[in-house]
Amino acid sequence: MEKGKIIFLNGVSSAGKTTLARELQARLAEPFYWLAVDTFVVDMMPKKFFSIDGFNPDGGEPVIFKTVSLAHHTIKFFSDMGINTIVEHLLFPSIEVQPYKNQMTECIDLLHDYPVLFVHVTCPLDELRRREKERGDRDIGRAEIQFPHLKPNDPCDVTVDTHVNLTGECADKIIEILTCPDKFIAFKTLWEQRSRVE
Repeated sequence: MEKGKIIFLNGVSSAGKTTLARELQARLAEPFYWLAVDTFVVDMMPKKFFSIDGFNPDGGEPVIFKTVSLAHHTIKFFSDMGINTIVEHLLFPSIEVQPYKNQMTECIDLLHDYPVLFVHVTCPLDELRRREKERGDRDIGRAEIQFPHLKPNDPCDVTVDTHVNLTGECADKIIEILTCPDKFIAFKTLWEQRSRVE
């Protein structure tokens, strides 16, 4: 069975990933399912475990980390079933701090051989601050904390700026490269870089 394509929208909080995902769903000729890692953590995981230090009954890693891992394996499962997916997530390719490094490593290990279009979704910090305040459903300052750790020169297949360009223009850029799977190289590059270090 042919693997489903994965449009992996990677960006900090309030960068515009959800709006872009919905635009892509509306515009793409093939069905693409929307899979947000936040849905697993915020909506599916029991609230009492919602913290990095969250209690884990079996004494293992905090439940929140297992939940993110479940999301990663679900992305792979969808693709294995031939289902196209738009993923919303936040990975830091160059960060060495745990647990973020482990999350990146796991994603690369699971998906480096899959048709992943790795999209850096960005916008200026001032605009992120404005959006947080306007939305009213985000922890103020979250985007500012995340912003320095997702670097412009981190490997990706395409970058879209949701402030400079309209949502439709960002979608156009993604749809154009989606027709060229030979350009889906970011995950493979990250996996090869890590393999050389190890």
